[in-house]
Amino acid sequence: MSEDIRQYLQECAASYGIAVSDGQAEQFQWYMELLIEWNQKMNLTAITEPKAVVVKHFLDSILLLPELEQGDTLIDVGTGAGFPGVPLKILRPGLHLTLLDSLNKRLIFLREVLDRLGLDAQIVHARAEEGGRQAGLRTKFAFATARAVAPLNLLCEYCLPFLQMGGVFLAMKGPEPDAEVEAAKRAISLLGCRLDGVKRFTLPGGDARSVVRIRREKPLAGAYPRHGAKISKSPL
Repeated sequence: MSEDIRQYLQECAASYGIAVSDGQAEQFQWYMELLIEWNQKMNLTAITEPKAVVVKHFLDSILLLPELEQGDTLIDVGTGAGFPGVPLKILRPGLHLTLLDSLNKRLIFLREVLDRLGLDAQIVHARAEEGGRQAGLRTKFAFATARAVAPLNLLCEYCLPFLQMGGVFLAMKGPEPDAEVEAAKRAISLLGCRLDGVKRFTLPGGDARSVVRIRREKPLAGAYPRHGAKISKSPL
């Protein structure tokens, strides 16, 4: 068994006003164990020191919690090892979570995590721009998230097609998002959305983070999302 991170996680979360029950802390312990175990056979994360996993993966993810209520629909685009979607689901079990990733072996890992932790989520094997064209996913979600996936101007075309009217995209970014936000303004507008503000916070240890909020206010044009090659070669 790896280092016991349950109390440390609870203390870190409490310092941000987030309560983590003993049962939820146990789920996070299992999640970390599986992450470290599977990381030995596939590249899930460069962060494997237990307390660093708590801060830079778990806490970083659950700081989105004030945005979400039980019953909300959330799609985590390019979810990778499950961040931020799975930590949010642990603390909001009534969240209707969809995890989308283009790499099937990551999704096999996530199925194991969900089964072990007793959590229910929809898993979708697709590229983001393909998912944004699927009838069951397009404009169906109250929230979309993405973390460490792409620059914001590209990310908007990948993620904003999933938002229903009034839905919010929570783009997780580093300490200085302003230049990315400026570069993404045209894409935000073309995709029927508006900038809804930027929240900034600092993790234990001093790493700065930001969350860019973008809200759908108009219907999504049929032309979007374009093919992946077009998105990367000629951003909106």
